[in-house]
Amino acid sequence: MSELTHILFVADIVGQQGLDTLASILPRLHQSHEIDMVIVNGENVTKGKGLDDKSVQILWDMGVHVITSGNHIWQRRKYLKQLVSNPNVLRPLNYPSEVPGHGSCIYETKKNIRVGVINLQGRSFMYPIDCPFKCVISEIELLKKKDVQCIIVDFHAEATAEKIALAYFLDGKISCVVGTHTHVQTADEQILPHGTAFITDVGMTGSHYSVIGMDIDTAIQRFITQIPIHYTIGSDVDLKFCGAYITVDHKTGKACSIKRLRIDI
Repeated sequence: MSELTHILFVADIVGQQGLDTLASILPRLHQSHEIDMVIVNGENVTKGKGLDDKSVQILWDMGVHVITSGNHIWQRRKYLKQLVSNPNVLRPLNYPSEVPGHGSCIYETKKNIRVGVINLQGRSFMYPIDCPFKCVISEIELLKKKDVQCIIVDFHAEATAEKIALAYFLDGKISCVVGTHTHVQTADEQILPHGTAFITDVGMTGSHYSVIGMDIDTAIQRFITQIPIHYTIGSDVDLKFCGAYITVDHKTGKACSIKRLRIDI
């Protein structure tokens, strides 16, 4: 058996356009890449904010194994009970303990490799929740006690500096830190000195003829008027798939490579 585990991380999926894009591109990636596990950030799947049962089932049916999220996971209150019953749909770990849901999970691949996934949320320019730096260390230790061989962190954060700082903080402790939330893909994918793969932000899957997924005119009006006009999804034009393809040596838990993906539908 190969000592490499191949993980596809799909950037923030926005609305039906994002789902359609994933449905178009994912089969092509399975043909061109060896993929053992698919992780997606799904906090914007259902009409741009949050998740519902229908959207989650669509993702499972496509072959997604773990869904991460961020600050918008709380937008659809009807789904909050599902966060408790479905351990592979994550909310950020560093919310208070009273919050429903799971901040991490373990997925076992068909090759019997145990991959831990941790979801964190940043605090710079975002809600002042618990410290992601402090809480992630104990979670990593807990996962390693459960014989996890690879660990992937989705750090859903606004500030580039905070994402980079966390990546260096975790370098050598986990396999990969993937940044999400800004919906703008960065070109800084790299393997850090102690073997952790990192990209500041993997971008967005959906309409790129938009303002980070939002209808252009609506977004402009929000900035001009400062009125919280109803969020409207962007057009069906310029659909793109964004993500990262990560290869991990599961014997050491260190990353071998990370490749940034940006594919037109």
